[in-house]
Amino acid sequence: MIDEFAKDNLHGRLRRDRLALIWKLDGLSEYDVRRPLTGTGTSLLGLVKHVASVEARYFGEVFDRPSPEALPRWQDHDGSDLWAAEDETRDQIVGFYRRTWEHSDATINALPLDAPGHVPWWPEPRPNTNLFAVMVHVLGESNRHTGHADILREGLDGRTGLRPEHEQQIDAEARAAHCAKIERAARYHVA
Repeated sequence: MIDEFAKDNLHGRLRRDRLALIWKLDGLSEYDVRRPLTGTGTSLLGLVKHVASVEARYFGEVFDRPSPEALPRWQDHDGSDLWAAEDETRDQIVGFYRRTWEHSDATINALPLDAPGHVPWWPEPRPNTNLFAVMVHVLGESNRHTGHADILREGLDGRTGLRPEHEQQIDAEARAAHCAKIERAARYHVA
């Protein structure tokens, strides 16, 4: 019974993060979802593409249930899953992510939590694992990158939140006052 509870809970949280990540693209121009927003080139659409690729590999290859989407071999990873190329559209990348959900969900639904898996890109002695460990790992990756997307989106237009119903109206004056208070506190001990 605890296995089903754990599996349902982890799966529900993964579904929540998926929707939150996609929501971060809503209302933004093509340029804003694609442009590099950090010194390493992180973009919102790149985060979606990366999380989709991570999920496709972990819930596909690891359990010998390859993704129906064409993926480069893990040995040939070149970082191209971290940004949107000129010939890739937002719809293509989001569509890939949504199709990956279907495949991942089928894997999660078909296997018990102790189903064995093998992660060839993990170092020894850890490459042999199970569905529970992979779900925790992928949830961590998804949560981490959704948090990155939240910060990037806030930097673009101030929009924050986990999903649309949690979004608050932006009061620029109140935010500026709040940030000024934090800045004063940060500078308090600076000589």
